[in-house]
Amino acid sequence: MKRIVIISGSPGVGKSTIAKLLAENSPYERAMHFHTDDHYGYILKGYIEPWLPEASKQNTTIIEAFVASIKELAIGGYEVIVDGVIGPWFLEPWLELLHDDIDVRYVILRPELEMTIFRNANREKQIMHDAIVGMWKEFVDLDEYESYALDTTSQSPEETATLIRRMLEEGHFRMKPSAGQYE
Repeated sequence: MKRIVIISGSPGVGKSTIAKLLAENSPYERAMHFHTDDHYGYILKGYIEPWLPEASKQNTTIIEAFVASIKELAIGGYEVIVDGVIGPWFLEPWLELLHDDIDVRYVILRPELEMTIFRNANREKQIMHDAIVGMWKEFVDLDEYESYALDTTSQSPEETATLIRRMLEEGHFRMKPSAGQYE
């Protein structure tokens, strides 16, 4: 069994780029980049933009479905690098995996707002400005999850991926049933 590494943060912070780099450079024989946004694209009827309040049930259903899939991949020997807007409000299904002795890590990318807006403007699929700002604010006051956040404002994707990989190998970002503090 390998570990699951969740790369989170608001849209535009570089989650997909970092997750792909981490998976490509995994020290494990098998690794996978699991891009959660793909699952929202599979909804052909009844789709609700995930950042809207009325998307709560949709988001919960999607997250529970891909957590079940990711669990099986980890049990099957893959290091699964997950990227998605997975805030503390969506951690319960991930914390449940700890009861199965799965090593779950949680990393929040949090560059400054101006850098997040700049990165969003330079990505293929841009998110509306108001949605970027609103979601970025959701990752500002993290309370007991603050220790999982990294300020990546001045780092290149390669520098961020290298830092995260080093910290993972040192045992950082490990989720605990009580959550809130990594080891």
